[in-house]
Amino acid sequence: MIPHRWLVLGVLSLGVLLIGVDGTALAVATPIIGKQLGANATEILWIGDIYSFILAGLLVTMGSLGDRIGHKKLLLCSATAFASASVVIAYAPTVELLIAGRALLGLAGASLAPSTLALIRGIFPSARERTVAVGIWASVFSAGTALGPVIGGLFLEHFWWGSVFLINVPVIIVLVLGGTVLLPELRNPEPGPWDPLGVGLSLVGILGVVYAAKQAAAQGLHHDVVVAGVVGAAALILFVRRQLRVPHPLIDVRLFGNRAFSGVIAANMLSILGLSGVLFFLSQYFQLVDGYSPLQAGAAELPAAVAATVFGVLAGVASRHWSQRAVLTAALGMIGAAMASLTLITPATTYPQLGVALFVIGAGLGMAFAVANDVVITCVPPQRAGSAAGISETAYELGMALGIAVLGSVIAAVYRGLDRPPGIHDDVIAHAEESLTAAHRAAETLGGQQAHALLSSAQSAFASGVAVAAGIGSALLLTSAVAVWMLLKPDATASSLAYRCVDSEEGCVPR
Repeated sequence: MIPHRWLVLGVLSLGVLLIGVDGTALAVATPIIGKQLGANATEILWIGDIYSFILAGLLVTMGSLGDRIGHKKLLLCSATAFASASVVIAYAPTVELLIAGRALLGLAGASLAPSTLALIRGIFPSARERTVAVGIWASVFSAGTALGPVIGGLFLEHFWWGSVFLINVPVIIVLVLGGTVLLPELRNPEPGPWDPLGVGLSLVGILGVVYAAKQAAAQGLHHDVVVAGVVGAAALILFVRRQLRVPHPLIDVRLFGNRAFSGVIAANMLSILGLSGVLFFLSQYFQLVDGYSPLQAGAAELPAAVAATVFGVLAGVASRHWSQRAVLTAALGMIGAAMASLTLITPATTYPQLGVALFVIGAGLGMAFAVANDVVITCVPPQRAGSAAGISETAYELGMALGIAVLGSVIAAVYRGLDRPPGIHDDVIAHAEESLTAAHRAAETLGGQQAHALLSSAQSAFASGVAVAAGIGSALLLTSAVAVWMLLKPDATASSLAYRCVDSEEGCVPR
């Protein structure tokens, strides 16, 4: 048993705190970036989701790499690179450089979550302690995700938009110094040779499929979209076939024969897909519809942060009294019901209605994320935990990227149908239809009653888009809840074709 393991957990949690904060703090800064850098609607979407795209494409690779070279070494190196990239993009002078910087940030951050989760799997061999540890880890991640807008708003209130990225630097300094002293090393003692062809296939496959889904949602099925989708799907098929043949695969795809494992992975991706797009644009709603400052918009989402933190820890306790199946299903159902209430959102919606919905969403998210990750890493031995965590985090980041892209495209499509106030030139209307931020810029050129009419129309259209996206997200969440209830039956793992899950050091072992 590793001494001071709970202190070690605190250091590890800093890694996922960074990912959570960085993924959502940008949402508060997006309206300001749009105005100061002149970003259009498509560029705003890329700023939001390129980080998750790159992260999703490399998580499996980085999880497997950590199993081979050591998760402590990979974590500390990646954290240092993450801080360096944050400093660089904080001073990006153009939208193109900002997007490129976000891609580099995703590259550096791809090992943080799988490495921290893999180290927890090795540090806490006892199932009782591990459940609590994963709950704390997940609550920190969820709290970071929800606190991102608050912290970002606080910085934006006093500094420029680039300061949002500098939040990462002091946290990483503590992580690197504490990790160097406290963290043990964990690696697979017999990892086998590295598989560069498998790495390439996984990266091409995930990025191709994600790009195709994003562009199809935004622009329809053009030639490049079809090509990217076909190439991506083909690469993933070849990747799976290769992983089944090679003696030392990057990931053991036979794990997906376990209904519990595959069910949780699928539910994790669908739930985040439904949730992330709505929350990303809700920050813009608070600022551009309700007129909140960045700090006020961040504070408005504070109920989600508090609930995610508390209920993430409580999920570990709840799993001792009820089954993981019941806790995870209830959590997904809570999020789905709360998102359904957002289908009624209008510019006249009062904050208490939104605050209650955010609290319930945060509670469900904290519980779901904790239980899902505990199920995943319990199904593998400690020396393969990095690969399993990489799969879980890939599903999470893929869902987040697709959620922002697909639901963001839904919101944009609904928004473009805004009512055209009479007497305003077509060029002004066309500019306003690009985004709600563009509508604010257009209104500034008008003034008087025309400006008020244009903004009112744009805000109503944006709220309608959020309502439609919330309805789609709610349907996905409730579907995920039903799927989890069916897949995580008590005999699910026992009837698995490939594995049976046992509470032991070996994790999932062949039947």
